[in-house]
Amino acid sequence: MDAPLASSAPHASLATPASPTPPAPPSRFSPIAVVGLGTMGTGIADVLVRAGHEVIGIDISDAAAARAVASIEAATTRAVERGRLGAGERRTVLARLRTFSDLRAAADAELVIEAVPESYETKQHVFRELDGIVSPAAVLATGTNALSVTRLAAESAHPERLLGLHFFNPAPAMRLVEVVSSVLTSPRAVAAVTALARQLGKEPVAVGDRPGFVADGLLFGYLNQAAAMYEAGYATREDIDAAMRLGCGLPMGPLTLLDLIGLDTARTVLEAMYAATHDRLHAPAPVLRQLSEAGLTGRKSGRGFYTYAAPGNGTAVPDARTPTAAPDTVPGRTVASVGVVGSGTMAGGIAEVFARAGYEVVLVARTPEKAVAATARIGSSLNRSVAKGRLTAGARDGTLSRIVPADSLDALAEADLVIEAVAEDLEVKRALFARLDKVCRPGAVLATTTSSLPVVACARATSRPADVIGMHFFNPAPAMKLVEVVRTVLTADDVHATAREVCATVRKHPVDCGDRAGFIVNALLFPYLNNAVKMLEQHYATPDDIDTAMKLGGGYPMGPFELLDVVGLDVSLAIERGLHREFRDPGLAPAPLLERLVAAGCLGRKTGRGFREHTRR
Repeated sequence: MDAPLASSAPHASLATPASPTPPAPPSRFSPIAVVGLGTMGTGIADVLVRAGHEVIGIDISDAAAARAVASIEAATTRAVERGRLGAGERRTVLARLRTFSDLRAAADAELVIEAVPESYETKQHVFRELDGIVSPAAVLATGTNALSVTRLAAESAHPERLLGLHFFNPAPAMRLVEVVSSVLTSPRAVAAVTALARQLGKEPVAVGDRPGFVADGLLFGYLNQAAAMYEAGYATREDIDAAMRLGCGLPMGPLTLLDLIGLDTARTVLEAMYAATHDRLHAPAPVLRQLSEAGLTGRKSGRGFYTYAAPGNGTAVPDARTPTAAPDTVPGRTVASVGVVGSGTMAGGIAEVFARAGYEVVLVARTPEKAVAATARIGSSLNRSVAKGRLTAGARDGTLSRIVPADSLDALAEADLVIEAVAEDLEVKRALFARLDKVCRPGAVLATTTSSLPVVACARATSRPADVIGMHFFNPAPAMKLVEVVRTVLTADDVHATAREVCATVRKHPVDCGDRAGFIVNALLFPYLNNAVKMLEQHYATPDDIDTAMKLGGGYPMGPFELLDVVGLDVSLAIERGLHREFRDPGLAPAPLLERLVAAGCLGRKTGRGFREHTRR
């Protein structure tokens, strides 16, 4: 490690007022100082030196600086081995990094990026010291993801040159950078830092100053609700994580992600958010405090929601809370024939799933024409699978031969399992279950695919509520692996076992949950979507920037506004109203902007306009 700069480094005080027109920040900063060489600071330094910047790394710990250098040396060695970097280039890259233990080493820096621990006191101390060291034209950036940039800037001698530059971990791999402005920030400083982010190959999004900014502001509310859901005993940690991975296409379940982030870090971020919003959704779930104070902070400690092979190891190992692989104590009922009621996309998809798995399927629609049309759409779906090499022509023909279209519920008289996929209207479903009660044989299992209505209300419309269960498939059913198995307080054990057994037979992943609004996926997904709309309402960021932040920063396959337009704003509003009605939490009240768009008939892709304009097909 290099020695600290000599005491002749500049010490001129910057306590005097800034000049009316300070020099414009450079379009290319050189050199750049990174203060704090922990995981994030090291990652930022790595990104900068590889992009051709001279970097001054500063940390009061010689050991931390040495680890940072070793980490970048190891990372560049791997890059050479993979052919992404030449040996000569590697030497040049490493030569661009010099490390020091004294802040005065930043004297000549045109940009200083602070990456010290999340503490106002620590960060303010760094910036006060820097005020007396760097040039008035230098830009100061904080890497905070939870603290107020405005508060940090207000304590600075030159608040106009201090802004937020929030990289995501691991910085070399994550493309998102949030550029955070306060009311005091100079637009020229924002422009210069934004240009730097693009030069680094990152995707900068401009955001205002609020706890969590965009990505963490939306992500941590969702993570907190998942922790609360687990704490309430509503579902197992494995089922919560599987539901969000398979139901939403997320790379990682929320409880696994919390363990990766660190439960202490998550609690700090949430406390900062709650202090600013007083929204109960941001009040840290008690389990986060309990685990953190016990030292069970996640992967880094070896135990959090899950137990890991060793501290810092990402391999989860079985523990006392791991579900056993033992079969259900109560066997399920025999299912050879399946009835599906409905003629829409979901009904057809479910019929295809069961027929491909070898079940005899009766598909019942309201008219002969609708039944035939629904069967034809299944044929088209199977043809696409054949064209893509996923299915043989023989398997397609066999699947179609097992589907019998019908226009009367009487055709379901001998079905062992009947699944309804009709309109998401409670009275329509209750009327249907009352009719199925009269038509279906004793012992038949009756299932609803509802995503938002009470399953027990459907059950109570029959004389055999013990035979009724929820089986919430996800659209498109042939492709989506998840099924939420929803048992009511009246559901028989063998009916629950039957639902799980048939899910396994049709190669779906069942997750168990109770009969309450949203089940697992929608109860966690739609408050997140609603908060994104509220963020837009407050003119905090644009739909494009919010979508980009969540795709690049959170790993979401779609941004919230893309997803809302696909799902349908009316469908989304109905689910959000159901969640608000069930849980009575003011934070779950639908965003007024969503209400107004639905009232105006702007429902998303299906109407050609939602949060964006769409070409109607």
